[in-house]
Amino acid sequence: MKPTIVRTIARADPDAISRLGAAGVATVHEAQGRSGLLRPYMRPIFQTARVAGSAVTVLCAPGDNLMIHAAIAVVRPGDVLVVTTFSESTDGMFGELLAESCRAHGVAGLIIDAGVRDTAELAVLGFPVWSKAVSAQGTAKTIPGSVNVPIVCAGQSVSPGDVIIGDADGVVVVPRDAAIVVAAAADQRLAKEEASRARLKAGELGLDMYGLRDLLAQRGVEWKD
Repeated sequence: MKPTIVRTIARADPDAISRLGAAGVATVHEAQGRSGLLRPYMRPIFQTARVAGSAVTVLCAPGDNLMIHAAIAVVRPGDVLVVTTFSESTDGMFGELLAESCRAHGVAGLIIDAGVRDTAELAVLGFPVWSKAVSAQGTAKTIPGSVNVPIVCAGQSVSPGDVIIGDADGVVVVPRDAAIVVAAAADQRLAKEEASRARLKAGELGLDMYGLRDLLAQRGVEWKD
């Protein structure tokens, strides 16, 4: 594919993005049929990190962050950079200076299936980052790639404008066209969980609340004193 930078992309409904972000990764993953979860090696660099926004996708050469710089030229406030590489890389392709540039242009966070560095500085800055690795290995700025094309990041297909949600549980992607429907399903799941939480806090057993006694019997489980 010829290296390409797409300037203009469609984004999801802002209210749906906000609701998905409030619901969190685990609830959204369940609400869309346990799909869209990036591989569990994608971890936040600080535990309180949270993000929800539209994906600006970035395809880089391993050990080269040229296209991350290019992507910052086409972002809108609230976007999330989602970065992957042509082949596997753990090099530190993003650090404090790039984070400062992202912040200046309204980028809400970074998902990168490679390495980052300057993690202490990123944490102080409060810039949310999820990465595969932490590495001080430096990178070049020479090899072209693409911005705002479909990519695969940590095992999941991500298209420009898809909704990205990240928190301490990991990262999940919601297809842009499904955002409103999944947000509604997440709202319903949150309401159901609140009702279940009240019953469990009152002492009711999950065995009874979820009808699991019959399931145990069907599976041949015996109770003995």
